[in-house]
Amino acid sequence: MSLNAAKTSKKSILIVEDDEDIQQLVGYNLIKAGFQVEYADSGEEALGKIKKQYPDLILLDIMLPGMDGIEVCKVLRTENETAEIPIIMLTAKGEETDIVEGFELGADDYITKPFSPKILLSRIKAVLRRKVKEEAAPSTPERGEVIKTGNIIINPGRYEVTVDDQQVNLTPTEFGILKLLAKRPGWVFSRQQIIDEVRGYDYMITPRAIDVQVFSLRKKMGDAGKKIETVRGIGYRFNDSN
Repeated sequence: MSLNAAKTSKKSILIVEDDEDIQQLVGYNLIKAGFQVEYADSGEEALGKIKKQYPDLILLDIMLPGMDGIEVCKVLRTENETAEIPIIMLTAKGEETDIVEGFELGADDYITKPFSPKILLSRIKAVLRRKVKEEAAPSTPERGEVIKTGNIIINPGRYEVTVDDQQVNLTPTEFGILKLLAKRPGWVFSRQQIIDEVRGYDYMITPRAIDVQVFSLRKKMGDAGKKIETVRGIGYRFNDSN
């Protein structure tokens, strides 16, 4: 299945939320801001609508009847046709485990409830701006530059990482962290610098989430993950000598 060729000039957003009041509040503000809006009350309904018409962005509640938002995100990220659709997850405060899991699956952002419609709109626009930049990036030399260090090969143009000729499946955030560190071996990056470089200055994520991403990255890379060193009190660096 290919992406729909016939798109309206308005960006389309699918709101996956079972609370009708939140649906209407968010939908009203998005329509007022010039977006085309569709609604789904459950994960199953959302997947059905996405197959018929791919949205430009998905607002995905975690707590849904039946298939929850985590499962929906997992399905979308494992299918080629939907893997690149931006996803912003909506969640109640305190669900750190779900938030971290969402990031690991490839969510682009998360917003806690209750939230300000103005902040939500700002975050949506920020994610869509990043999407435009990413789509334009393949023509730039930097993205196509292959990084080779020891038994690790990082191919930014293909979003591929191999260790000992075996492909390692990384989330977009994990890939971004590895590429950032490996491009400047020995250079120490603070957690905030990693957030700014990997996700952009307008991306809201905690330093704790970066630690979780690095832990997952090291685990997936096996012994090669030891090259990513913790610099106590500061952040991380890539040591290509060990």
